[in-house]
Amino acid sequence: MEKLRILLAKGRIYESVYSLLSDVGISIHLPDRTYFPTTNQDDLAFQVVKPQITSALLAGNKADIGFSGKDWVYENGVEDKVEEIMDLGFDPVRIVAAIPNTVDYDGLLKNPVTIATEYQNLSRKWISEKKIDGTIFRTWGTSEGFVRDSEDSLAQVLIDNTSTGSSLRANNLKIVDTLMTSSTRLYASKEAMKNPEKKQKIMELKMLFESVLNARSRVMLEMNVAKDKFDALIKGIPSMKSPTVSPLFGDDGYAVKIAVKKSEVPTLLPKLQSLGATDILEYELRKVML
Repeated sequence: MEKLRILLAKGRIYESVYSLLSDVGISIHLPDRTYFPTTNQDDLAFQVVKPQITSALLAGNKADIGFSGKDWVYENGVEDKVEEIMDLGFDPVRIVAAIPNTVDYDGLLKNPVTIATEYQNLSRKWISEKKIDGTIFRTWGTSEGFVRDSEDSLAQVLIDNTSTGSSLRANNLKIVDTLMTSSTRLYASKEAMKNPEKKQKIMELKMLFESVLNARSRVMLEMNVAKDKFDALIKGIPSMKSPTVSPLFGDDGYAVKIAVKKSEVPTLLPKLQSLGATDILEYELRKVML
């Protein structure tokens, strides 16, 4: 089988994906001043590119799979030319329109406006849908400083991504519309998905990624319980399927294991103790295959 060509995006996405690959068992090393990481997998070949162009390269069949924010897939207009394999849930953001706090939104749109943004295509679509008399001022990187309540402001509207809105608030801007939500996702080229061997490898990677993400949200709880309290404990505990139960040495009770969501632990531990569980242990999981 020829190597599966994988695109890794620079910046924040790279760090999240690097950690995911490491947890799967795929190690990558990026030497200084290069764009082609080495890996311990003979059937994988990696290349590092800018996050803005990952989806465009996949659409042009320049690689087989890649990690990209959904926003850049739609910004590049290739949502029908690539196949979304899975939403990793990393770096969730909203693409929003924002204006100065002191400006009335409806009043602003009665006049021609300039929009500062990296997202030219998404902004054009927004202008068309809202029937706004707008022009686009393209920016690169941080754009909040271009929009102020001032006659000499370079733009009156900002279209940008935000996770918490804190940067917008710090620059006295308010959100007036949400164009879309986005997160880091795994995409494949249409050609790769037509190749049976590559498709199988892609789906195997998806399964491994899912197992790691499932494990990150869960922990294993292990405990002992006396025979006379066993039934009450089993009825009162959650688990992914059913708990694992084994008799203790000397027939003094049972050892019980359950995999639960991390979010359940703060309320579950006191409940387990009240139901008669003792010697409770909590430990991390590496992979969970449902």
